[in-house]
Amino acid sequence: MTVTPLGIPRRLLEFTLDGEAARVPEGATILDACRAAGKDVPTLCEGDTLRPKNACRVCVVEVEGARTLVPACSRRAEPGMVVRTDTERARHSRRIVLELLASSVDLSTTPRAAEWIKEYEAKPDRFGPDAARLNDSPKVDNDLYVRDYAKCILCYKCVDACGDQWQNSFAISVTGRGFDARIAVEHDAPLTDSACVYCGNCIEVCPTGALSPRSEFDRRAAGTWDESAQTRTTTVCAYCGVGCGLTLHVQDNEIVKVTSPHDNPVTHGNLCIKGRFGYQHVQNRG
Repeated sequence: MTVTPLGIPRRLLEFTLDGEAARVPEGATILDACRAAGKDVPTLCEGDTLRPKNACRVCVVEVEGARTLVPACSRRAEPGMVVRTDTERARHSRRIVLELLASSVDLSTTPRAAEWIKEYEAKPDRFGPDAARLNDSPKVDNDLYVRDYAKCILCYKCVDACGDQWQNSFAISVTGRGFDARIAVEHDAPLTDSACVYCGNCIEVCPTGALSPRSEFDRRAAGTWDESAQTRTTTVCAYCGVGCGLTLHVQDNEIVKVTSPHDNPVTHGNLCIKGRFGYQHVQNRG
């Protein structure tokens, strides 16, 4: 007989969400409640495997009695709280944030960015052609992944994944201040001269494509990357006995990328260099 662990039961609390009663487990965030209710609140810096950073501010909502808008990704629901997610104040804030982001960095590979810009009627080009913009060239200094900081929104997810929340390699961090702030390795050196262990867990959490596998980067550059034509197959990594879950992304009968399911109890979306990048032998037809 299979026994399913139930865990410690959590008390349900009630509050008002857009005029309707909402019930969520104690400790849940407003964003958790929104998703449970089927409400589409945009977010970029939030990740289901990392602690909230409150960096992008796209998910802000209005809470009755609060002086400022609050980030739904980190603000925990409280009994009796009255939350409104689609007020003009919240929509205006999201519109401004999207305009500032899209005017300063390339959001072309950010999932749903174009959809949100249209939904909130954001006009990134209203700042004019002289608006400061990141135009850094992609850093291609190894065969495994590419750093394209012209797409970076400084959400710090890669820093957290490389640091104390997952990998503990501390190979990357933020350098500079203000508009000169950048994600970089020590002394802005090539990745091959850093403490990076090439696990690729920073790629897994990057929301904009600023970090991408070399295979994906090359295919996008050649115009042959087509996610709609890709199949996904979940399997188990065969390199060791840990049992990490892999999702193989296959296009034209070729593995083009490997990810890991975030709900996997072993990996939680994380892999080592072998699991994420060591798949070439499978399709070596020489």
